[in-house]
Amino acid sequence: MSAPRAAGDGGARAASPPTTAPGAVGTPGAVAASGVPGVPGAVGTPAAPRGGEGPRTAASWPPVGGTVVCVGETMAALAPEPPEALDTGDALRLSVAGAESNVAMYLADLGLSAVWRSALGDDPFGRRVRAAVAAANVDVSGVRSDPDRPTGLLVKDPGPTGTRVHYYRRGSAASALGPDVLDDPGLRSAALLHLTGVTPALSPSCRALVERALATPPSDRPYAISFDVNHRPALWPDGTAATVLHELADRADITFVGLDEAQHLWGADLDAGEVRKLLPRPRLLVVKDGGRAATAFGEGPEVTVPAPRTEVVEPVGAGDAFAAGFLAGLLRGGELTSALRLGHITAASALKVTGDHGPLPDAATVERLLGLSEGAWAALV
Repeated sequence: MSAPRAAGDGGARAASPPTTAPGAVGTPGAVAASGVPGVPGAVGTPAAPRGGEGPRTAASWPPVGGTVVCVGETMAALAPEPPEALDTGDALRLSVAGAESNVAMYLADLGLSAVWRSALGDDPFGRRVRAAVAAANVDVSGVRSDPDRPTGLLVKDPGPTGTRVHYYRRGSAASALGPDVLDDPGLRSAALLHLTGVTPALSPSCRALVERALATPPSDRPYAISFDVNHRPALWPDGTAATVLHELADRADITFVGLDEAQHLWGADLDAGEVRKLLPRPRLLVVKDGGRAATAFGEGPEVTVPAPRTEVVEPVGAGDAFAAGFLAGLLRGGELTSALRLGHITAASALKVTGDHGPLPDAATVERLLGLSEGAWAALV
């Protein structure tokens, strides 16, 4: 199947049609160092320095260089190979799937220092997941091994209107994660902490982890925090998603959200500008509009970059790739338009494969695409 344009989907969703998340972003140029002042009344309890550490210095804005720490669950994943409905498929391919580790792997592909923190069961699936993420040059040294809880599992069921995802993750090792993850020594030197809306849906302790991370006002954080809304309706059966995800998304330094997600959560008639009014606090807000474009709102006028045409094999994971590409561009110190182009380029690599992690173009091709004039880029759409 081909799509007129391509981009990122926000990851696996239960019974949702294929969507793609293109990329455009922010202001045409570097973001001023002042940023947005801290917001009072933060959720949860701010993370305090551990004994003997002393106070930590607030991070500069925007983040440039340094390590990105991604925190969240990764599961073993089964999918029909070749892609077809589970009802009729004869063979299943085993891979790994997790929004945060996807971001970490693509960041490593793009040459950044990436760390993944999570917990896995002390079982074959857990060992498979750990090895797969480590093979992508991601630091997994702090991933916990839980002897009492299993590694989560998901099963993909492709169909004509999208890929339905069945989760088997209740009581998983990662669901027992809590705020103490933020005391990991590896975070002391991080430039950025990446979280998603999947984690607070897994358990009360996981929600407390994300709330604690976002409780510190932006001006006092030792690292920037990015948050991808990544709404998974199947994980929010109690109807609390709209309120919880809005509150968390509005406290991050960088927030990613699909327009379709925002419309589902906060109002069917919303456009990108109205999403910004609902989420005024992030220093950067990226609204991804399906396979068409993404708009970034920063300190100056919003900027929209259309998504290039891409052959779509499977959309799951493209949203994570897009976020990684954008963050990589930002951390390289590039202009936001360039960062969003890199988001599109990275997302396209995920759209072309049945797994969540696809190969990037070679470095020369990436640099050529980033250097295109506005008109030449538009010709790719």
